[in-house]
Amino acid sequence: MIQVALLSKWHVHSEGYGNEFASIPDVKVTVIWDEDPVRGKEWAEKMNCDYEPSLEKVLARPDVDAVSVGTSTNLHKDVIIAAAKAGKAVFTEKVLSFTAAEAEEIAQVIRETKVPFLISYPFRTRGQILYMKKFIDEGVLGQVTHMRVRDAHDGASSGWLPPTFFDVKQCGGGAMMDLGAHPMYLCLYLMGEPAKVTSVFTEMAKKGADDNCVSVLEYENGAIAVSETGFVSKRSPFSIEVNGTKGSLTMNDLIPGELILNTDEGVRHITAEEIGEGLPQPVPLFVECLRENKPSPFTVEDAVALSRLMEAAYRSAAEKKTVAY
Repeated sequence: MIQVALLSKWHVHSEGYGNEFASIPDVKVTVIWDEDPVRGKEWAEKMNCDYEPSLEKVLARPDVDAVSVGTSTNLHKDVIIAAAKAGKAVFTEKVLSFTAAEAEEIAQVIRETKVPFLISYPFRTRGQILYMKKFIDEGVLGQVTHMRVRDAHDGASSGWLPPTFFDVKQCGGGAMMDLGAHPMYLCLYLMGEPAKVTSVFTEMAKKGADDNCVSVLEYENGAIAVSETGFVSKRSPFSIEVNGTKGSLTMNDLIPGELILNTDEGVRHITAEEIGEGLPQPVPLFVECLRENKPSPFTVEDAVALSRLMEAAYRSAAEKKTVAY
């Protein structure tokens, strides 16, 4: 039995994560802590588990093996470090922190305590993405010269995101810091760490945080990756294109499950059946790693790299210039 504490319902994904943990056989949600006592008590009643107002007491409980961190990002450092020092496995929502320095502080404690750690990178579980990585690594596209990733929705323009998601003190930023994490960690995964970053962020919905964003990542060899996101685009399908000296690979959620490979040999639709299922989603993947005592595929080093990239992206947007990664 894996026993889990849910730490805050602040994030829009927290409730979903809690329900996922509760639905897995031999996993039990034992206690909830929330910085908002009213919200925490209501959630605990709904989950039929304890509510504990003291984080210290939660982390001291013997019936807590792991924690799911859904707090605002500005609380991640204190909460995750406390959990790791208490010997609890850590599952956390992205991003790890606003800055690389703070992310590295968290990472160092994770390394020292050796607690299992997984950050939620759901797009890296997709079979299509894993297949893309394989093709890139095998040189099917030749030398990769350009990549573009877009992930955007209408959470600001249609008004369904909570106001807290535009509170830069809690979030560290707006659309790029939240939804833009997905294109950013995919750029890191598929192309590696860049040399320079140039960003343009605007606020179309006027809610106090960036909601229409592009970051351009420049690599030492001259390759370019473009990371796009926003909270003001309705029905904008998730998409990736990777271009190289021998061909291109594209995927788009309007063509579910498939990849399109375009080389001198012609255009080939790689079907979902050929690609396969990929990895489990982050919550069951975390549980699987705990049960089988195997390392997480989304490591604390991955989490630090994303925080470093986000810090550079926001610095570029603020200073209106290209900055070093």
